[in-house]
Amino acid sequence: MPLDRTANLLGALSLVIADRMADAMAEAGGRPESGAVALCALLHFLDRPSVDRLRQVLGLTSSGTVRLIDRLAESGFVRRGAGADGRSVAIELTERGREAAGRVAGSRAEVLDGALAVLSPDERQVFDRLAGKVLAGLIRGPGATRWICRLCDVGVCRGAEGGCPVGNAARARYAPGPQDVTAPGGAAAAPRP
Repeated sequence: MPLDRTANLLGALSLVIADRMADAMAEAGGRPESGAVALCALLHFLDRPSVDRLRQVLGLTSSGTVRLIDRLAESGFVRRGAGADGRSVAIELTERGREAAGRVAGSRAEVLDGALAVLSPDERQVFDRLAGKVLAGLIRGPGATRWICRLCDVGVCRGAEGGCPVGNAARARYAPGPQDVTAPGGAAAAPRP
C-alpha cells in the first residue's frame, strides 16, 4: 500500500520524537529505555503494581520484567514489597527512584515542548485535537500490552478539558463493568490502550 505525504510525515515525526525522547531520557538516568518507561509509569500512574501489571504496561516478557526490576532495585530506584493478594510482589519507587523518574519525565517534557515550539497557540489547539483523534483510533482491545499512555503524565490529560482521548475512547468502546476504571489513559483495567 503506497503512503501519502501525510502518513509519511507522521512516520518521520514519530521516529524523530521517539529518538529524541529516548536519548533525553537515557541522559537523564533512565537507561535502558524500558527503565525510563518503568520509572515514568511508576511515578505517574502505577500505584505499587504487581510484576505482571508492570509487564503489561511495558510490553516485556515476565523474565524481562523481573530482570528490569532487578536492575532498578540494584540502582536503588525501586523496592519490592508484599503484593495485594499475599502471593504477588508489589513494586514501588524509592525516594531516589522518584528523583530519577522526575528527571526522566522532565527530559521527556522538554523534548515534547521543544517539538511543539514551532506552532502558534491556535495551531497547538488544532494539533491537540487531531493527535487525540489519531491516538483514540489506535487503542487496542482488552489484554493488549505496551500501553499507549505508558510514558504519559496522566495528570496532564485528566486535568485538561475533555480529559484523556485514549481513556475516553477505551471507555466508550469497552464499557467498563465492575473492573477498575482508573487505569492509565482512563482505560478500564481489562482494555489496554
